[in-house]
Amino acid sequence: MSVETLGHVKPPSAKPKWLRVKLPTGKKYTQLRGLVEKYDLHTICTSGSCPNMGECWGEGTATFMILGNICTRSCGFCGVQTGRPESVDWAEPEKVARSIKIMGIKHAVITSVDRDDLKDMGSIIWAETVKAIRRMNPDTTLETLIPDFQGIHSHLDRIVEVAPEVVSHNMETVRRLTREVRIQAKYDRSLEVLRYLKESGINRTKSGIMLGLGEQEEEVLETMKDLRNAKVDVLTIGQYLQPSKKHLPVKEFILPEQFEKYEKTGLEMGFRHVESGALVRSSYKAHKHIL
Repeated sequence: MSVETLGHVKPPSAKPKWLRVKLPTGKKYTQLRGLVEKYDLHTICTSGSCPNMGECWGEGTATFMILGNICTRSCGFCGVQTGRPESVDWAEPEKVARSIKIMGIKHAVITSVDRDDLKDMGSIIWAETVKAIRRMNPDTTLETLIPDFQGIHSHLDRIVEVAPEVVSHNMETVRRLTREVRIQAKYDRSLEVLRYLKESGINRTKSGIMLGLGEQEEEVLETMKDLRNAKVDVLTIGQYLQPSKKHLPVKEFILPEQFEKYEKTGLEMGFRHVESGALVRSSYKAHKHIL
């Protein structure tokens, strides 16, 4: 059986045509871009050069990162700098809330680096950020894409108490590859975090995985089943792209038909929403996931 019949192609010297992105355009995108530059606002959309920025901004969705830009973990796939983070900026919740107001964001996604250096893992700033956004932007809906907080329930409870419309925590990869891809994370701990959130009353939970790191189809299906058993509602599946030569290499590019197959299978498993495609990222079409 050829590699292509399995839904994969080995990485060529250039990216496949389905990974090429059109330049973002549109009135709403242009307006938001102007505001970001005028007020020096920080979004993951711009700093991470997200391929879906134009589409998301055009729909009034943007993603913000809190707790600095230096992570205490060194995941093999992630382009965020690893090291000793700076001190917590306790004015950050108000700054993020004000940015959302200036941009007129309808649905905001908040994420962060891991802060294992902090006693509360950053969970207090997380909760304060949600509260500040709610005060200043009462009509804006929220998704929080959180770290695992080392699975400590008291930290997770702070997220539960402020009750974002969606709480997301990414698995990133299959069980076999977790130690290599997410060096300081644990597969079962992430599943337990998602299960605990749902059992604690979070209405909509969400997770994401990336493909092309050497996983097999049966392993992807196993992870999808594990997430459904944890009562996860929304699943995103995208193509891993190497941020730099220092990061894990792309083992294969997944064909569009294979992504479509995973989407169909996920919906049959009972996920409310499945976003599956080469350019799908965690916050892709995030505004639809509250429905």
